[in-house]
Amino acid sequence: MKKTLTESLIYTLELVEAGILSAPEYFNRDNFDELLKICNACGAKGSRLPIPQTAYGMSLKPMCHIHDVRYFKGVTNDDKDVGDREMRNNGCRLIRANSVWWLKSLRKARVQTYYMTVHVFGGEAFWDGKIV
Repeated sequence: MKKTLTESLIYTLELVEAGILSAPEYFNRDNFDELLKICNACGAKGSRLPIPQTAYGMSLKPMCHIHDVRYFKGVTNDDKDVGDREMRNNGCRLIRANSVWWLKSLRKARVQTYYMTVHVFGGEAFWDGKIV
C-alpha cells in the first residue's frame, strides 16, 4: 500500500523519535507543516526522473525526507556533505531494522548508489534557490 506524504513523514518522525534514524534538531513534530512543504521523498523536487522510492521492497523515503531537510536548511558545502553521509547512514539503519540477511547486501548497494548520486550530482539541488 502506497503511503501519502503525511503518513510517510509521520512514520519517519516515529523512527527518529525511537532513535532508529538520525535527523537534525529541526526535523520534529513542531515543524510538521513546514516539513510537508520541504520533503518530497527521493529525488530532487520538481525532477521528471522517476526515482525508485524503495530498495527491494523496503521504503527509502525516511532517509530521503531527512536528506531533503538537510538540503533545504544547509548553507555550506560541509552541510551538504553531512546531509549526504547522514542519508547513507540512515539507509543502513533502515536496512538493519527491516531486512532479512539475504536482502541486506542488495539494499546496501541501492543505498550506496543513492549516496554516490547525491554526493556527486546533488550540488544543483542543494544550491537551488540559495544566494551565494
